[in-house]
Amino acid sequence: MSVGTTVTSDQQLVRLLQIGVVLEEVVEARAAHHYRSLSDEEREQLDERIVALLDHAAEESAEHRERLEGLIDALDAESVAFEEIETLVRGHYGQTKPEDFDGILYDQLHGEETAYKFYDDLITAIEESDAQFSVDRVRLLSVLREIREEERDGAQEVADIMEERE
Repeated sequence: MSVGTTVTSDQQLVRLLQIGVVLEEVVEARAAHHYRSLSDEEREQLDERIVALLDHAAEESAEHRERLEGLIDALDAESVAFEEIETLVRGHYGQTKPEDFDGILYDQLHGEETAYKFYDDLITAIEESDAQFSVDRVRLLSVLREIREEERDGAQEVADIMEERE
C-alpha cells in the first residue's frame, strides 16, 4: 500500500495509524483462518515451532494494535470510521486468501512482509514531512520503528523455518 509522499496532518496520520491497526487484525485473522482450515491430522503434524510462531504472531499483533491505538488516542484529531478503514485494508490486502498460498508459512510470510512494508513506507512519509503533529514526533517514530523491526524479525523467522524445512 502506498502511504504517499508525506504525512501532512493529524487527520491523515490518524487514518494511516488506523490502517495499521486494521492491517494487524487482517494479518492475524488470516493466520487463524488458515490454521483452523487445517484438518485435525494436519494440525497434529505441524511442527511445534510453527504453532509457537503463530501464537507469538497473534500476541505481537495484539500488542502492535495497542501501541498504535495509544498513538491514535494521543492525537487531537477526529477519528475515521473503522468500517471505512477496514474496507480499504481488506480491498488492498484481502485480494488473496489464505488458501492462495502454499501452506500456512507462506501466508504468514506474506502477512509479515506486507506489514513491514506498510510501516516502512509510513515511517518514510513521516520523516519526509515537516508537519507538526499533536503527538511527539520522536515517540511516534520510535513506536513505528519498533513495530517495523518486529515485523522484519517475524518475516525472517518465518523465512528461516521455511528454509530449514526444504
